Amino acid sequence: MCALLLTATVLACTPPKPPAQPGTIIRTERVPGAPANATATRVVYGSTAPDGSGIEVSALVIVPAMAPPADGRPVVSWLHPTTGVATSCAPSQGPSPFGQIQGLSMFLSRGYVVVATDYPGLGSPGVHPYLVGISEARAGLDAVRAARKLPDAQASNRFAVWGHSQGGHAALFTPGIAASYAPDLTLVGVAAAAPVTDLAALLTQPAEDPLWGALLAYSVWSWSQLYGLKQADMVTPEAEPIVARAASDCLQTREQLTRVVADTAPLSRLPVTPSDRWRGAMVENTPQPWSSGVPVFLAQGARDPVIDPMLTRAFAQRLCSAGIPVRYVSMSRGDHFTAGVRAAGAAATWITERFANRTPKDDCNGAALR
Repeated sequence: MCALLLTATVLACTPPKPPAQPGTIIRTERVPGAPANATATRVVYGSTAPDGSGIEVSALVIVPAMAPPADGRPVVSWLHPTTGVATSCAPSQGPSPFGQIQGLSMFLSRGYVVVATDYPGLGSPGVHPYLVGISEARAGLDAVRAARKLPDAQASNRFAVWGHSQGGHAALFTPGIAASYAPDLTLVGVAAAAPVTDLAALLTQPAEDPLWGALLAYSVWSWSQLYGLKQADMVTPEAEPIVARAASDCLQTREQLTRVVADTAPLSRLPVTPSDRWRGAMVENTPQPWSSGVPVFLAQGARDPVIDPMLTRAFAQRLCSAGIPVRYVSMSRGDHFTAGVRAAGAAATWITERFANRTPKDDCNGAALR
């Protein structure tokens, strides 16, 4: 809407400010408490909503103090696991903005810029498109672009993505759109721990872990608003007030975990019967193999009660069939919540090799994926 100023002879209209271009920095603020020998900046930058409109998204950019190489610092784009769907659940404004970035100290010690998007709707206006792959991937790509515009970062256009759980889902969507959406960037590798690879399996089959109800509630709340889907076409009427209550619950502290598990526990006893439109949204947001050949690192805990290890293994086999080099790490003692921590060292080593242009190890013909 325009602001109208009426005088005797003039009708003036002041149009709204156009949205920022993807990756353009809108504002910045220095964040205290950065790791030793590093600085941190919270940036708000332009990105693209699922419907193609311009939006604002926030991110943390952490820059090591050591001198950059002549061709600029490589960039690691961290894609975070589930923290909730409310605006207040943004990791960059949470109780541990640096502690939640798995492998941060290793990446900084190697001279990489680390950028951690909050995703749309977390720390910024609008609905958070929870487990909406293209939206997550765009936010991560535009965060890398924004980091490159920070003078102190001196970041190159070469980057890798690294994510856990929801962030793993985001990472697996990135190579499918990177070349077309962000041709100014060069993606060298994709790393994911306990990623979401099958939305129908995740949302329609109650898992042993009590967190399943929260993941269902977040998805139903987000998708019903984002896609205009009816909650009643996915869950029973008894579930709808539970979904509404859970939408205000964040998932960043032990106390928040306890609350959201209690709030959503009844969902495990109620049926989930998605309509064709809901199933179509699940298919749309299930990652697929990409054609670019960008290599991938996948880590999966054998004791994961949220993500069935067989689903991650099956997705790895699909990538192999598409000719994508896969480094597959099975963690015999890993569960869902510790997968990112346990895999961080191996992921950091693998990413370092990608920046060094070494031939990636390929487990596609190994015993783990046969």
